[in-house]
Amino acid sequence: MKIAIQGFEGAFHQIAAQSFFGKQTDIEACATFSELVRKVKQDPGVDAGIMAIENSIAGSILPNYSLLKNSGLHVTGEVYLQINQHLMVLPGQQLEDIREVHSHPMALLQCIDFLEKHPHIKLVETEDTALSAKHVRQKKLKSVAAIAGKLAAEIYELDIIAPNIQTNKNNYTRFLALSRTAAPVAPDANKASVYFHTSHERGTLAKVLTKIADAGINLSKLQSFPIPAKEWNYYFHADMEFENPAHFEKALGKIAALTENLKVLGIYRKGKTH
Repeated sequence: MKIAIQGFEGAFHQIAAQSFFGKQTDIEACATFSELVRKVKQDPGVDAGIMAIENSIAGSILPNYSLLKNSGLHVTGEVYLQINQHLMVLPGQQLEDIREVHSHPMALLQCIDFLEKHPHIKLVETEDTALSAKHVRQKKLKSVAAIAGKLAAEIYELDIIAPNIQTNKNNYTRFLALSRTAAPVAPDANKASVYFHTSHERGTLAKVLTKIADAGINLSKLQSFPIPAKEWNYYFHADMEFENPAHFEKALGKIAALTENLKVLGIYRKGKTH
């Protein structure tokens, strides 16, 4: 399969794609999330996509929720990836040789405790973790290290001189698997992603949430977004967890009359953090 990802070869999106679809997965590298969505929708050579949607520390990636809502794509699954950041260099380089560290701003921030212990090292922000590793290899940058994932070190043949330098060791990113067509609902499916909006009438959202709870559904995510054409009106992205798909269908029936533009993005198996 060819899977569209945001980022370059060796990026965490590629690790997530391999985790979900298998090690033999080919990737279609995309510079932006918008390009990723476009490739999945329009490129017949691309089978599916993997898109980050939230991080356990940084929170929701809000633009991606809007992209998903307007894409017409379907969610077929999810994967949680532990983000382990490593300091990597050209073979033969040592930590005392390093004068610059290149990486994405978020990766630098995630490793700030380690980096502050080496104040002589200049931090250089780049557009991608894996691209930083690629540049170190291609340009033979001595005295320069990159911060990226283990896969990038393997692909670009760099030595990891300081592993797992992220400050928070419980740093997970959740990725969604996206497809042009909806997948058949598996008997063991236990999670769904939906969009809806409610009227501005007082208490409507509370009624919706009560109906969901009464149906035995755990609401694991509720994200609100303003509706541009309607002042102080909002639509919601909701992730619902359940014991079997019948419980979810029951909940949909109960909230249909209280919501507008109710849309199921996908019914799938809940991912595991490991």
